[in-house]
Amino acid sequence: MHYFEDFAVGQKFDTGRRQVDAAEIIEFAAKYDPQPFHVDPEAAKASLFGGLAASGWHSAAMMMRLIVDSDFRPAGGIIGGGGELAWLKPVRPGDELRVEGEIIELRQSRSRPDQGLVKIRLTMLNQDGEAVQTFIPTLLVNRRPG
Repeated sequence: MHYFEDFAVGQKFDTGRRQVDAAEIIEFAAKYDPQPFHVDPEAAKASLFGGLAASGWHSAAMMMRLIVDSDFRPAGGIIGGGGELAWLKPVRPGDELRVEGEIIELRQSRSRPDQGLVKIRLTMLNQDGEAVQTFIPTLLVNRRPG
């Protein structure tokens, strides 16, 4: 567990990797984003994506899972107070994803003296090192007690 005081601007971390398959893409989309390019491989060929692509919300959920399973463990949990999310490239069946993170800003909370704000740039990359998603959240992190 890492308290606010344990973080430094420029500090980096990496996650493990996870492979994405077509069945998972279709299952997630069928429940949460049932558009043809996410649930029907044939219809997806005629779409802007030119083939089956994971929902952006599925990509965001996979990023979160990779982070939760990593060594990035802010005190109090990974609790966001907002952020900027961008989908740069479709996630496809067979992609192997990983996340790189870098702390870009630290500031003490004015309204909560027992917490600090940690702004982090998260970049999810595929097996070719291509960025498929970025997320820049501001996290609430507990300060060290005492």
